[in-house]
Amino acid sequence: MTAVAWTLALGALLAGGSLAWLLRHRPAWAASAGSGSACLSAGLGLAASLPALQPERVFQCDLPWAMPDAALSLGIDPLSGFFLSVLFGVSGCAALFGWGYLRPEKHGARIGSHWFFFNLLVASMAAVLLARNALLFIVAWELMTLSSYFLVVQSHEDENVRRAGWLYLIASHIGVFCLLAFFALVGRTGGGYEFARLAGKLPVAYSWLFLLALAGFGLKAGLVPLHVWLPEAHPAAPSHVSALMSAVMIKLGIYGLLRILTFFDVVPPWWGGVLIGLGIVSGVFGAAFALAQHDLKRLLAYSSVENVGIIALGLGLVLLGRAWLIPALTAVGAMGLVLHVLNHAGFKALLFFSAGAAARGMGSRNLNMGGGLIKRMPATGVFFFIGAAAAGGLPPFGGFVGEWVVYSAAFMGITQVPIHWNLWAIAALAGLAAMGGLALAAMAKAFGALFLGEARTPEAGNARETTWPLLAPMAALAAACLAAGLLGPWLCLKLQPVAIAIAGQQHPEALAALRQTAGWLRYLTAAGAALLVLAGLLAGLRNRRLRGEAAYGPTWDCGYEAPTARMQYTAASFSQPLARSLSVWLRPQVEAQLPAGHFPQQASWQTRVSDLFQRQLLEPLFRGAAAGLAWLRWLQQGRIQLYVLYIAAALILLVLWGWL
Repeated sequence: MTAVAWTLALGALLAGGSLAWLLRHRPAWAASAGSGSACLSAGLGLAASLPALQPERVFQCDLPWAMPDAALSLGIDPLSGFFLSVLFGVSGCAALFGWGYLRPEKHGARIGSHWFFFNLLVASMAAVLLARNALLFIVAWELMTLSSYFLVVQSHEDENVRRAGWLYLIASHIGVFCLLAFFALVGRTGGGYEFARLAGKLPVAYSWLFLLALAGFGLKAGLVPLHVWLPEAHPAAPSHVSALMSAVMIKLGIYGLLRILTFFDVVPPWWGGVLIGLGIVSGVFGAAFALAQHDLKRLLAYSSVENVGIIALGLGLVLLGRAWLIPALTAVGAMGLVLHVLNHAGFKALLFFSAGAAARGMGSRNLNMGGGLIKRMPATGVFFFIGAAAAGGLPPFGGFVGEWVVYSAAFMGITQVPIHWNLWAIAALAGLAAMGGLALAAMAKAFGALFLGEARTPEAGNARETTWPLLAPMAALAAACLAAGLLGPWLCLKLQPVAIAIAGQQHPEALAALRQTAGWLRYLTAAGAALLVLAGLLAGLRNRRLRGEAAYGPTWDCGYEAPTARMQYTAASFSQPLARSLSVWLRPQVEAQLPAGHFPQQASWQTRVSDLFQRQLLEPLFRGAAAGLAWLRWLQQGRIQLYVLYIAAALILLVLWGWL
């Protein structure tokens, strides 16, 4: 039954995408075929992947493949079943949102190719999660990269979109090169390319292979300093594509790390220290740069960097627990990682959907061009608020649950890890606190500048609520964010097989620690539910008391006879105090036209923050590489005979390498 469901799910994706491309000259039909098949596949995929969360429902299928050293080796276990459930849950919502978001009359024949690549992206991500052979994994990974690239450059007329797509393609293929090298070396060392044969075969002496995999998978996940493609690609892509990439695709980098960790027999503690350090830097850096952004989707992209940092920090605690043989720490860290992957997928997809709807309503992604949208787009505003509260880690929403479990693992690490290594756990606590504060400030800035106050532009003043195809997936994800926060103890028990699969063993201490964590969550979620009910009762009581008794009049203007929307806080002014304290990192570029004369007519103040690592590290590195590679241009002689000679020489070298 499982094999039939997977065949139907993947077949629906590929058939629907192909049909959308064939119907590209009828954009409305193409959109219906592409999005409808993606929604159908999401339902079938969820039906097949949710049962796999139980270890007794492991599925394996091996089919022949003509490619050397390759096999169509597919499998599903609790780990891949969990990520597949997240993939199909988000992709179904994104398909429905995209159907209403992309207007056929505006995009024309491009709609057909869009849905072809959208369905191909979902199918390739599912293949990555199902693959149990290294070569099949790499093929699926490359398909995922290429299909997402074509979705990013949907509006390729814009030079910034082309630049973002080019940067994403280069970064992705650097990661693919690292993964190719990793699997080639692992295959020679472990005696094959089947994941089952590689399990536990690599000794700790091959730690440099772990670093190679960390570079390849960390680049896809967006870990600092390998994140530079992410803030460029997410704003360039359509909102439902940005949601799918941020909520699911970058998590496949985390999945890849979790999968290759099963290849090693033991884990040294410094691996955990490396991941905790990367997680802290990614989280704090991502949250700080999110706070400084004025482009709404760019802010959300940096927020994804911050949340990947939290996930990496949880994985680092898992590795510390495995290195020092502390089953309780390993299991609780794994549960925090799993819960945050799940919750981030929900609230980040919700934020990108509501951001896309708001940006289309006001005609801009610039936060300083918004204001007052809660009066004109109330449903979108409520959904954005729920997503922002979850992203800020506020109870009773899902983001709080995952972060709290990671906090619990960090406290456990302080008390149980040997004294000379528990400094990493202390650093994890400090990093989580800094991330939480900065993330909450960034979300408060985004919601306040966009939805509160008065409209700063005529376009924002004329915005109207969006249509049901956009509101329906937002409502589903908002409900999921709230349910994940209120049902945290139940999720902790249901996802226990996934955490045990990450921890690597089912130890009594690990099970006891997970039950204790679920018990503490019951008190916290009960308090969150009580807080929610109390807030609702107070709001209802207030409205009842004021009904018919409130007097309405002009707002007190503080002595100004003609107050305007320009007198209210902008996104930049809201974040200025914190941004100034972080100016060593942010290094904002200021463009100012100061008031002049006794009766100044015009003044302006603009700040722009570019990525520190891109500006100070990668751009000089790429310029140096370009200058060095320019020396090789003498090889381009323009003669076919020489090119044939190059190919022959390369083949001879490959043969010689194979003999060694």
